[in-house]
Amino acid sequence: MTHTSDVSIQAINLTKRYGNLLAVDHINFKVMRGEIYSLLGPNGAGKTTTISMLATLRMPSEGDALVEGYSIVKDRVKVRRVIGVVPQDLTADDELTGFDNVLLMARLHGFSGKEAEERAWEAIKFMELEDAAKRRVMYYSGGMRRRLEIAMSIVHNPKVVFLDEPTVGLDVQSRRHIWDLVRALKKEGVTVILTTHYMEEAEELSDRVAIIDHGHIVAEGTPEELKAKVKGDRIYIKFSGDAEAEKAVRELSRIFGDVKLLEGYVVIKVESSTEAMPQLIKELSQFNVLELRVVRPNLEEVFLELTGHGLRDEESFDAFKFRRLMRAVRS
Repeated sequence: MTHTSDVSIQAINLTKRYGNLLAVDHINFKVMRGEIYSLLGPNGAGKTTTISMLATLRMPSEGDALVEGYSIVKDRVKVRRVIGVVPQDLTADDELTGFDNVLLMARLHGFSGKEAEERAWEAIKFMELEDAAKRRVMYYSGGMRRRLEIAMSIVHNPKVVFLDEPTVGLDVQSRRHIWDLVRALKKEGVTVILTTHYMEEAEELSDRVAIIDHGHIVAEGTPEELKAKVKGDRIYIKFSGDAEAEKAVRELSRIFGDVKLLEGYVVIKVESSTEAMPQLIKELSQFNVLELRVVRPNLEEVFLELTGHGLRDEESFDAFKFRRLMRAVRS
């Protein structure tokens, strides 16, 4: 049985409309204290809108949520005192040093003098930015920039931290560094709720995952519980053209049953890829195959199974550098 004192966040029929668009549709979930909880879904699924409501940045159209016992509708000021928010957009001032940005946030949270400076240095050290603390932010890399944003959000020692797509646009090394620091927050007892469309990120970091699509939570559980929903393996095959792929679907469906086209691939669902492969190789001899790969149950396959469409990582550029460039152009 779950005790109320163990619950850090509880969404109750949380809903957001923008005109005729229902962005978040009466969702319900609980996040336990000290847990890393991920909202996994594609762009436009309702992840950022959900985070924004929980962080009191947007008012729900219907429903409510409790954050550390405070209503996001009735106790907005109290909620803001116990949370830290790291949005997708950059908030640090490029002209200031990293330390000065964090110090500014400490002062905005009501700290002054030596206490504000001590809190700023503590947050800087926690995010491993000591060597760059006195450097102007315009010279930070994307990974350093994101770590600075997190430092700014934790300077007041919040009980809950919201991370909206915390590693979008980062290289693999920077992404894994952020993961380690998020795990360090958990060790400090902080509740972390993050949004992501990276399957590996959700699987690596999360105690529990909520799969969200079109404003609905379609499944929730630990990564292992969710992967258990997918039976068997999937075989992805890319052919030389659409006509050949369509022909392959017709031919292979007669033998393997569950065969479909998905985002340029013919996808075959089988109980055992090892057992299916000899017959499949024989059937593929008449086709020009460009790629063949076997995928065993993972969160991407769960998403596909539950929603009928894939979820792909489409970030192929450094979003931080791009936004910095656009700032320079506008100034």
